[in-house]
Amino acid sequence: MTSKKRLTLYFYQNLGKLFYAMAAADKKVHNTEINILKELVKAKWLDLDPTNDVFDTDAAYQIEIVFDWLNKEELLNAESCFNDFLNYKREQSHLFTDEVKALILKTASDIAHAFAGINKSELILLAKLDIELKKV
Repeated sequence: MTSKKRLTLYFYQNLGKLFYAMAAADKKVHNTEINILKELVKAKWLDLDPTNDVFDTDAAYQIEIVFDWLNKEELLNAESCFNDFLNYKREQSHLFTDEVKALILKTASDIAHAFAGINKSELILLAKLDIELKKV
């Protein structure tokens, strides 16, 4: 019997940081990047895991909540958010199944391509993310 690992609110909040880093890599978050993120949360992330928050809302919405908050407040830059995600991933590597890794890369890539294709800063972040996710 295999048991499925349940993801946490903190997991989804760190994904919000990662996806914000991808969108903010070029120093500007565009509406198309926000729209792609929201579409992917609804289409892909909501069905990933049954975890809910204290309001009984799907925890995957934490991705959008954190992303929106970072975008509005502009408290952290893309590099800080990316590094926060990497630190979390290294501490909680057991949560990063092949399915989760693939979905993370797909989401990050779609955000990077959302506005006028991919630029150099987004390409660098995607490469770093890909390398990190391939580590055990």
